[in-house]
Amino acid sequence: MSSPRGDQAAAPLPFGQRLRSAATARGPLCVGIDPHPALLGAWGLSDDPRGLDTFAMTVVEAVGGQVAVLKPQSAFFERHGSAGIAALERAVAGARDLGCLILLDAKRGDIGSTMAAYADYLDPGHPMAVDAMTVSPFLGFGSLEPAMTAARVHGGGLFVLARTSNPEGSEVQLADSLAGSSVAQQIIDAVGAVNAPARPDGSIGVVIGGTLPHLDVDLAALGGPVLCPGLGAQGGDPAQLRRLFADVGGVVLPSSSRDILRHGPHVGAIREAAFAVAEDLAAAS
Repeated sequence: MSSPRGDQAAAPLPFGQRLRSAATARGPLCVGIDPHPALLGAWGLSDDPRGLDTFAMTVVEAVGGQVAVLKPQSAFFERHGSAGIAALERAVAGARDLGCLILLDAKRGDIGSTMAAYADYLDPGHPMAVDAMTVSPFLGFGSLEPAMTAARVHGGGLFVLARTSNPEGSEVQLADSLAGSSVAQQIIDAVGAVNAPARPDGSIGVVIGGTLPHLDVDLAALGGPVLCPGLGAQGGDPAQLRRLFADVGGVVLPSSSRDILRHGPHVGAIREAAFAVAEDLAAAS
């Protein structure tokens, strides 16, 4: 099967289209690569760059050829300095070779040239080129414009934090905005306006917690994908995701990390766990 990244020599296909193709071919599951110290220890690996590299490449080998998206958490690599970043580059390259899309979970948020520099990860010529990245809009939605521009130019994608499931998030996200709606709703509406020409497969998505007790925002005009972390160990399940996101026209991308990675370090066990989660998602769809 050809890579969903498309031919980099030609005009890049928009991320929204590539994500739809990947989810159709492989199912919508996103697997996180989260090498936090406790998990490294549970795998019998040292909390250093060597253990980090073994962990990441094991996950890539196990599921990179079967899932639509791999989502490395940048912070767990950055904590090991330059050697950690080198391990992340190697994992990204290995995942790309296996044909899956790469979503860098970095939650970057800044202004001007700094935001543009973060968005360089979306450039196919970057040493650690990724297909999409998570970003924070809480310096104002307009602060994301450099990243939006990079996504348009390079056929990349963004997932904008909107309604996360951490309890403290509601302090900001459910506050009333100047527009009269919640801050989260204003972010979703702004993303929808960007996606309008390409809906339902726009390339700008939002992050909505998959463990929310109910959906307190309106996604009808989103026109793009939803990344919903929290599947598995954090309490989210396929039936709940169906209830929350049944009316979303774009790709709904459930993300699971610990519930799958706890089956390591054996490649076959990780692969079987990811397959079981994917089957549960398909049965609930």
